[in-house]
Formats: sequence, C-alpha cells, structure tokens
Amino acid sequence: MARFKLVVEYDGTGLVGWQRQENGPSIQEALERAVYGFCGETVTVEAAGRTDAGVHALGQVVHFDLARDARPKTVRDALNDHLRRSSDDPRNIAVLTADIVSDDFHARFSATGRHYRYRILNRSAPLTLARNRAWHIFQPLDDSAMHLAAQRLVGRHDFTTFRSVHCQADSPKKTLDSLAVQRDGDEVRIDAIARSFLHNQVRAITGTLVQVGEGKRTARAVTEALEARDRAACGPTAPAFGLYLMEVIYAAVGAGSEIS
Repeated sequence: MARFKLVVEYDGTGLVGWQRQENGPSIQEALERAVYGFCGETVTVEAAGRTDAGVHALGQVVHFDLARDARPKTVRDALNDHLRRSSDDPRNIAVLTADIVSDDFHARFSATGRHYRYRILNRSAPLTLARNRAWHIFQPLDDSAMHLAAQRLVGRHDFTTFRSVHCQADSPKKTLDSLAVQRDGDEVRIDAIARSFLHNQVRAITGTLVQVGEGKRTARAVTEALEARDRAACGPTAPAFGLYLMEVIYAAVGAGSEIS
C-alpha cells in the first residue's frame, strides 16, 4: 500500500466544487473515478481545501492510498488519460504531479499554509477570455487604498464578519499571515495567505475591499466591520469564479497536526 500526493489544476466552471455531491459533477468524484478506471480500486481522495462551486485551482493538493504498485509518473499519466476520456469537458481537471509520500502525510492536516488569489478585471470593456475566470468591475478601483485597508485584517482576529453563515469551523478566529492588493494593468489581484481560512472568508474580504476601492468604505470602516463580528457589517461576497487556490504549503512531507 502506497500513499500518493497529487498536485491538481482545475477550472471550476460548471463543477459543484471539490466535494462529491449528488447535484452535479465534482473534482473529487472525477479523480476517484479516474483512479478506479486506472486500476479498479475504490479510493477516497482527500484534498487540502474544499473549494466551492466555480472556484478554480492551480495548485490543489490531494492524497489517496493505492494497493497496486505503480510509479508516480504512471499514476499521473493514467489519471490524466482517464480524466480526458471520462469528463464532459476534458479541459476541466489535470494532474500536474504525482509523488509517493509517507503514510502520515495528509493533504489537509499536514498543510502549514494556503495561498488564495482573487482576480478582478477593472476595465470598461466586457470580458471575453476571462469570462468566468475573473470578477468584472468597470468602475475605477483605487488599489492603493484597498491594499492599505487590507493590512488592517492581517494577524490573528475573530473573522465572524467575514464568515459564511454555513461555515462549519469550530472557531471564527484565524491568523491571516498576508493580504496584498496589487494592480497589473487592468487586473487587480488580491493575494491571501494563511494556515487555514473560514468558509467564504477570502470572497467576503474581497467584496469589502472593493467597496474601499470604489470609495464607498474607508480603511477605518474595515476595522469597524472586523470588530463588529457581525456578518451584516461585511461587504458583498465576491463571485466564486474569481477565486483561485494557487498553492498549498507544507513545512515537510511527513506527519501533520489538525489545522485550527
């Protein structure tokens, strides 16, 4: 029995998210079917982050156990082949790398950090290539004001204001290691790094920072919203299709402890 760690890329458009569900296709189900198609084994694929419907990933990390002896390259290529042949849209999911790891490695619990990016296209012209891959905001955004306001959220706080009512985390307290807003031409990027996030936390923060960029909310008002610990004090939740799981960070491949 060997434990395999995969790095997976996917376009979340048309998918119900990471987790297997009855109401539509998921990334988890597609990968589990690909494993079964490859070797006939029924496995449970565990992920570092349970991304929502419409959310994309460039560096999702997953693991599963396989009884069959196989080289990592064989596993990667076989899964990609089965994903191409079984998916309605073969471009949706790709396995970038595969490695054999120790039995105590866990994609979720061994992770020490996660990097999410939110993409905003800030221009008057409608989106074409970036449709369903970025939030289109035509009103000019003050990205410098957004970045300064974002720094008020860095550190350990009670993020109840920026938490979905459906969030199942035991505690609303999280440590946000980094939150940066940068512009590259028409694109405004919000990069957030933390050990773990609350459900919809990045999207809720993004919607609030956009209000700052539009001049509808001050940096001080962001602090007041955080301190209110009230979902009603938050800005709108940004659309899922602008969010990307960029990378999952591990201190070392080995034993991990449950995130908080």
